[in-house]
Amino acid sequence: MDFRALFMGLAFAVMWSSAFTSARIIVAAAPPVSALALRFLISGILGVLIARALGQSWRLTPAQWRATIIFGLCQNALYLGLNFVAMQTVEASLAAIIASSMPLLVGLASWLILGQRVSALGFAGLAAGMAGVALIMGTRIQGGADLYGVMLCIGGVVALTFATLMVRGATSGGNFLMIVGLQMLVGSVALGIVGLSTETLEIAWSWPFIAAFVYTTLIPGLAATLVWFALVNRIGAVKAATFHFLTPFFGVTIAALVLNEALGFWDIIGVLVVTGGILAVQLSRQTAPR
Repeated sequence: MDFRALFMGLAFAVMWSSAFTSARIIVAAAPPVSALALRFLISGILGVLIARALGQSWRLTPAQWRATIIFGLCQNALYLGLNFVAMQTVEASLAAIIASSMPLLVGLASWLILGQRVSALGFAGLAAGMAGVALIMGTRIQGGADLYGVMLCIGGVVALTFATLMVRGATSGGNFLMIVGLQMLVGSVALGIVGLSTETLEIAWSWPFIAAFVYTTLIPGLAATLVWFALVNRIGAVKAATFHFLTPFFGVTIAALVLNEALGFWDIIGVLVVTGGILAVQLSRQTAPR
């Protein structure tokens, strides 16, 4: 892996992890579902326009349309929608840890449901990662974390895991950015319907809110996606996925620095265990038994 790929991977991990902190700022000042719907509307339109400028078409194959709809609903509407609602009462660091378990859940489901073989390293990573997540969740819940919010985060990551398994490989054949942009628009429509029917559109305007909204829309929402696809094209999807192991570390670090969220001893131990577990699972895929 060359230096440029390493830099791109680190940049993606930081941008992706920072979304939880900026989201926490947004939901403290605006209705979460409506705010997320607007974010996806803007990001989706920008994504589609950029894709068209690059010559990509919105005439997708049936598999690509299936991926667009499933991911638009499961990832953008359910996963992020539930996380936005949850972060009204759940700290950004805890939401980031729960979300980071997605590669572990995908590995576990691939073994249990799809019958894929898992190496000893993969099993060790799954066990360690799940133990680390359970340790942090248990410590936080004992410390007073909102159980309802935690359950929403868990529901969100389960929805994302389902979507990942359902559409694996369906985005092959090009039009990556167009598919991502359309996914965001699908999520925007679904969230917009829910937001308009359940929320009062009241916003406590402030510079931190505006900065967080613009940042979330452009950086984790769009720039991270562009960097991710560039990284995949450079080193391949399996090697690129290894950078997801940095999500727990960066997620809790950014939340602690920006939001002054407390980080206890068992949180640090749990983060290290989860990080090691995700890395082990990702590395096992690179040498998976046939």
